[in-house]
Amino acid sequence: MRGAVRVRRDGEEPVRPRSDQVVGRDELLGRARDQLSGGGSVLLHGPPGIGKSTMLRALDAEYAESARTVLRCSATESESHLPFLALVDLLGLVADEVADALPLPQRAALEAALTGRGESSLHWDGLALRLAVLSVLRALAARGPVLLVADDLQWLDAPSAELLGFAARRLGGMPVRMLGAVRTHTEPKEEEHAPYLRAYPPESLALRLAPLTGSQVSELLAARGYTGLRRSTVRDIHHTSGGNPLFALELGRALAESPTPPRPGEPLPVPTSLRALVLSRLDLLSAEARRTLLVASAGARPTLALLHAAGRGEAESETALAASLGLVATGGPDGQEGTVRFANPLVSAALYAQATPQERRAAHAALSTAASDPIERARHLALATTGTDEQVAARLAEAATLARDRGAPSVAAQLGLLAARHTPPDAQPGADEHRLRSAEDALTSGDIDLAREVARDVLARATDAAIRVRAWMVVIDAAGQAMAEVDSVFPQALADAGDDPRLLALVRYQLAWRALLVEGEMTKGREEAAHAARLAATAADRRTELMALSFQAQMETLMGHPDAPATLERALTEPQDPQVACDHNGAGATRFRWQIMSDQLTEARTTITGLLVEVRKRGMVEAEVHFLRGLAETELRAGHCGRALDLAHESLALGRDTGIGVAAGNMFTSLAEAAGGDVDRALALAGDAVSRAEDDGDLIYLSRALGALGHAQLVAGNAAGTVQSLRRARELEQGLGIFDPARGRWHGDLAEALIRIGELAEAQDVIDATREHAQRLGRASVLAVLDRAEALLKAAHGEHEAAVRQLTSAQEKLAKLGYGLEEARVALELGRLRAERAGGPGLSERSARGAYDEATRLLRRCRAVPWLRQVEAAVVGATGAVGSMGSAGALGAVGAVGSVVGAVPPHGGRSAPVELDRLASTERQVAALVLEGATNREIAARLFISVKTVEATLTRVYRKLGIRSRVDIVRLAAGQQRTG
Repeated sequence: MRGAVRVRRDGEEPVRPRSDQVVGRDELLGRARDQLSGGGSVLLHGPPGIGKSTMLRALDAEYAESARTVLRCSATESESHLPFLALVDLLGLVADEVADALPLPQRAALEAALTGRGESSLHWDGLALRLAVLSVLRALAARGPVLLVADDLQWLDAPSAELLGFAARRLGGMPVRMLGAVRTHTEPKEEEHAPYLRAYPPESLALRLAPLTGSQVSELLAARGYTGLRRSTVRDIHHTSGGNPLFALELGRALAESPTPPRPGEPLPVPTSLRALVLSRLDLLSAEARRTLLVASAGARPTLALLHAAGRGEAESETALAASLGLVATGGPDGQEGTVRFANPLVSAALYAQATPQERRAAHAALSTAASDPIERARHLALATTGTDEQVAARLAEAATLARDRGAPSVAAQLGLLAARHTPPDAQPGADEHRLRSAEDALTSGDIDLAREVARDVLARATDAAIRVRAWMVVIDAAGQAMAEVDSVFPQALADAGDDPRLLALVRYQLAWRALLVEGEMTKGREEAAHAARLAATAADRRTELMALSFQAQMETLMGHPDAPATLERALTEPQDPQVACDHNGAGATRFRWQIMSDQLTEARTTITGLLVEVRKRGMVEAEVHFLRGLAETELRAGHCGRALDLAHESLALGRDTGIGVAAGNMFTSLAEAAGGDVDRALALAGDAVSRAEDDGDLIYLSRALGALGHAQLVAGNAAGTVQSLRRARELEQGLGIFDPARGRWHGDLAEALIRIGELAEAQDVIDATREHAQRLGRASVLAVLDRAEALLKAAHGEHEAAVRQLTSAQEKLAKLGYGLEEARVALELGRLRAERAGGPGLSERSARGAYDEATRLLRRCRAVPWLRQVEAAVVGATGAVGSMGSAGALGAVGAVGSVVGAVPPHGGRSAPVELDRLASTERQVAALVLEGATNREIAARLFISVKTVEATLTRVYRKLGIRSRVDIVRLAAGQQRTG
């Protein structure tokens, strides 16, 4: 038992304990802070290693400064039998300060308990001792706030626990806060923490710490110095640890200390400390039962039937005994019979790590004939075989092809490496061919680090020109947007390609990307792509030809080149390559980009949705990152801001997990946040995107990132910052030769910001120059946005009637095109003009509200939270006071903002009204789309479910919320009472 007490005297400088770094607990910390700041108490609970003590120490360090007296104890199992030990730790150093104020019986009982002298027990003087503890805490609280911190409450001695509970229940109104942590099971049992919570003051808050996500584990490892790990290794650590921070850190430490890190596909080294922790009860099993569990740990999806087929005849009784010891659980999470699940993935990993190589091979040999799936059989055969074996290698190559066809390229990559390991030196295909195919599969699956590592390994040994060029292509592709980092590769790749048109086409295609990303030469990139397409056609390499034509079409589209439609048509002609057709740089993606730039939002949504479905089937992770972002962009253009924000966050999370397109992900997520989330997050994301693009030397994404930053600055009210960012974006795009204003769509924002800072002549120049290109290319939505900006310019010159006419026309055009948010922005400007003409500051509340009614309605439909806040600010500015606007109803400006803004979760997730919190995830998504005005068919398309599922989900929503129709959902979100 370790205890501590601190008393701060009046005028004494507060002690500032070190605050531990806490990763992945922002939401829980926020809830705990709210509770503690309000004078409440908090109980943290969760399984061993989940981070309770870390979070407890962080909160202790944060709130100890606001307390005059801090009482601490930390119980241990070995001392839990000693009575009153926790009481000694908590009160031993402070009881004397207030002892004189206690009645003699209480003082005697407390002294006996704290010193061990005399006879004191809850049996002999229980009431006096209970009252003594209560009196001491009340006396300390009378002098100033008291914070009581107790860790490992499960080991608290029973008498101390009972005394604290007695006092806690009677401290109402006193400034005493309790902060504790208790161990509960890995799989939460109902109300398992309740006995401990009953020892806390009423209304205390219990918080369960859940496992960390993959990105949080990655952040934790980096914070503790375990950097340089492959992303696939970090994912393995997350899986093996089950998201447990302690387990993850121990695995990271073992990898950092290991002289020979595991090869791709091999299990992680489990340190002895962790094996002892999770396998402490393994000795209670027989040797045969341990062998059964080893076979289960070697299997991908162990079942009782599989164990029987692998020769484990007593699997039922042996797994039942293991389940009673907490090592495994029978039955899947979905209730499937016969499934064998380990209590934590680390148990499985520790079992496997503890076995000898011979025992592991025997387990795999049994599974190589027992498994029903050919991929699993091939994998187990490889792991049961030592040395090279051509037949084993052939079976692994066949299994890799099957995994690839099933849309599991990550599995195919691991099988390819196993095939290379078992390939004899003189076999055909050779080991390098298997390794190279594995690297290409790793690229497809998003495992960039593995792809690069394997390709470099191939280049270190291969002499065949075709193998080497393909390996160089993997190295270049793995660099992503940071192509400047591999600039030295191109001369070597060209040298290896020689005069072979097929190999030269591969290199020239990458040189097209280099011209764009490294040199910022769009025209040169177009020429290189055209050259690559011609070489590929000569070599009858249709895949490379299609990729090069798609790139050429993209460049011509951005340049506003007249050949763009014809080149795109060539890229879409038959024969097509299925892999290229859904590649994020293929013709399908180019068609989507053409559609969205041409204001064909419905067609663009159909195209990108189909592509997203296809790449998910194929396991093409990089393409999925891009297509999620493309779908988010489509939804944002249509004014579905909540849906766009969800998709942007999903794409960004996947990109961060794989290291794919993070700068671009930050850039677009910033746009989504500025439209439907939080402006501060939008600014931070855009700033990060600018920094990353600058570091990578990526001028293409730098201009887009600057566009996002400028837009966020405009929404935040920083017109000068917007002008600075967007002037730079304009200069960059002019230098790059990008003349299609539908690409970045920042031109209207720049003109508007220039008007706000009084640069009217420059604003007119931006409008005129942009209009010329938009008219030539037929960009109707860009022209309508320019009309909005020009109307503001007219208003600045005092031409209010002309400004209103032009704004009204622009709103009608944008509504017809389906650009919901841009339409709402025009309505907002119309509201401002009407408010100004109606009297400006001092305008009556009713008139102000009426001026902004249409903008409020449209912005609520879009769920455009930051823009709704602008409505609130405009109304308050016009009236000079909020007045009673907060209860204005569905169309009242401030009331509308409150009902939507109050629904936005702090982490930037789905924007759902607080009334919908009781719904399940899918029900909440459907209800949120109903609020956006989507039909059942539109909801089905956007959530990838059937119309019948939507209807059934809505029925459940009505039942749970006690309402009858879609209209009632809107009323509920607006804070109205249901009628009828």
